Amino acid sequence: MTFLNHLINGISLGSVFAIIALGYTMVYGIAKMLNFAHGDVIMIGAYVSFCVTSYLNLPVIAAVVISMLVCTVLGIVIERLAYKPLRDASSLAVLITAIGVSYFLQNAALILWGSNPKIFSSVVAGLPTLSLADGRLVISSEAIITILACIIIMIALSLFTAKTKAGKAMRAVSEDKGAARLMGINVNFTISITFAIGSALAAVAGVLLCSAYPTLSPTTGAMPGIKAFTAAVFGGIGSIPGAMLGGILIGIIEIFAKAYISTKISDAIVFAVLIIVLLVKPEGLLGRKVREKV
Repeated sequence: MTFLNHLINGISLGSVFAIIALGYTMVYGIAKMLNFAHGDVIMIGAYVSFCVTSYLNLPVIAAVVISMLVCTVLGIVIERLAYKPLRDASSLAVLITAIGVSYFLQNAALILWGSNPKIFSSVVAGLPTLSLADGRLVISSEAIITILACIIIMIALSLFTAKTKAGKAMRAVSEDKGAARLMGINVNFTISITFAIGSALAAVAGVLLCSAYPTLSPTTGAMPGIKAFTAAVFGGIGSIPGAMLGGILIGIIEIFAKAYISTKISDAIVFAVLIIVLLVKPEGLLGRKVREKV
């Protein structure tokens, strides 16, 4: 039963990585840029939820909704101010800008909330845990809510991109921006919508992450953001199912590495597995090879 407990914990942690990775993979798949400030949007979302519940004494649902709204606006503002002017710039310029935005958000959080860690109250506090096999298998309410949230979000995103007009516009922009523009699609608006959705998902991920690991600081989103990017690459960046698969696998690998090998080198093991997978399958597990026409 210990193995199953670790497996469930890994799937739960991986579900958080998967939700974050969905934001990475959507932005890259459509705008072809890596938003390395995404992890810090997670941190801002968690702080907003913390303030709503701790200072305003509003219910958890209100905290999650307000956090999503704030992060959605933040994502649009970041895209308009930092990334839109660099639409035709080199990848290196976009990367440096993303790192700059990341440090700006961390320092803004440091000024607003200070460096002392905050204790985050779980959004599912009070809900019962699920106990099976005479108590040998225990599934926390945080794990259940996190896994369900990941599944619902992935299904909703898949339906959104496949069935809605905005989703089809995203797919068209992803394939060819020039052709999409000629067909009357507002490329700038579509990219802004993508950032908005990715940032809203970051808020959800931040709340879920801090519910499981309740210490909140200005650097809370840094490492989860890197691991979620690893998950997106692992699964095949640009693929929604790939982001989910990569996130869950990264979570399972990390938990098993901590349980059976060493907590000190668990992160190194995660990145080593990524390197091995990319050596064998450079496009990721569910990625597809893209042939460039010359």
